[in-house]
Amino acid sequence: MKAAILVESLTGNTWKAADKIGASLQQEGWSIVGFDPVRKPNHGAIQEADIVLVGTWVHGLFVVGQAPWGIGGIAKLPAMRDKKVAAFATFALNPGKTLDVMTRTLQTRGAEVVGGLALHRAKLDEHTETFVDRLLGAVSA
Repeated sequence: MKAAILVESLTGNTWKAADKIGASLQQEGWSIVGFDPVRKPNHGAIQEADIVLVGTWVHGLFVVGQAPWGIGGIAKLPAMRDKKVAAFATFALNPGKTLDVMTRTLQTRGAEVVGGLALHRAKLDEHTETFVDRLLGAVSA
């Protein structure tokens, strides 16, 4: 399988998560054909990929108003008609409905969203492993 990874990060936690996800997928024999910021996507890598992974961080006021910070960039991604996509978001306190918002936005780009997971920034190792396990299960089904 070939994956393109698109990331929006502020403090580096989302990049760390994406690195861990990419490394785990490579250990499973996958190729990472692109690893780019959401706002500067590699269109060729998206086209070549069997699946696109989109990650951003959650912003909001403590436990209210949570939203995916990179949603503006995600909404401007190129059309991904029938392309499999999985979303992830790093958070500190509460992800709220971030994944729901990301899923709806990715679907407007034509993507077939096959899953997603909110990753707590203090549990990146555990949560990225869970994300990869679920992703592998979703694409093999």
